[in-house]
Amino acid sequence: MASLTLVMPGEVLSEDILPIPSNKSVPLRLGPGLRHIPPSTVTTTIAGPLCVDGRKNAVWVENNGGRYIPQPNDVVIASVHHSSTDWYHCAITAHTAFALLPQLAFEGATKKTRRQLTSGCLIYARVLSASKHLDPEIVCYNPSTGKSEGMGELKGGMVFDVSLGMARRLLLNKQRDEGGLIVLDELAGELAFEIAVGRNGKVWVKADGVKATLLVGKALQETDRDALKIDEQRKLVKKLLRQT
Repeated sequence: MASLTLVMPGEVLSEDILPIPSNKSVPLRLGPGLRHIPPSTVTTTIAGPLCVDGRKNAVWVENNGGRYIPQPNDVVIASVHHSSTDWYHCAITAHTAFALLPQLAFEGATKKTRRQLTSGCLIYARVLSASKHLDPEIVCYNPSTGKSEGMGELKGGMVFDVSLGMARRLLLNKQRDEGGLIVLDELAGELAFEIAVGRNGKVWVKADGVKATLLVGKALQETDRDALKIDEQRKLVKKLLRQT
């Protein structure tokens, strides 16, 4: 589980704060809120808890508010705005430039079999590259494997907004132990639904009917807004199920 230290913008991180990987070949991964100044200086760009995960050799600044800043390897939910000859131009948030999605950036896509996406289509994608000097590029496959691994067009369902911190917690492998979340496990015991979580604070939910979809989205948003503890999440799910 990641350790936490409060930092302010402009601080230089000392080497004793940065994680020490068990495998020296694993590069240090800098997440949101940090900037690398060559050759080896790391500074903070926002205020918040500094999260250090030694197991993944990753460090980032947690920030529930503010705007999402694309980072390489983040998974995001984007909306197609328009297309050009070789690209789809996709909105990640209302505060960032359009992300560029190559029309062949899907598993097994060729010029003959490429997806035909129109304005408003939802995409679950991974950030391939991001820079303050260039528009971010996203792809709908894992660059390491070439497989889609659940990425691609999201059909049907609804999208709900959550905080950036809630999105990160929902993406943890061990939501209860590392993120203090059981709301999805409690819901899964009573409902069948699909879910995709974007690091940009977007959650796509598709359940059996509109009421069930709205219930899942409302449970996530209330857990996030009210910072519910584990017992409170369990009570919330029971209350929402009784109301349907």
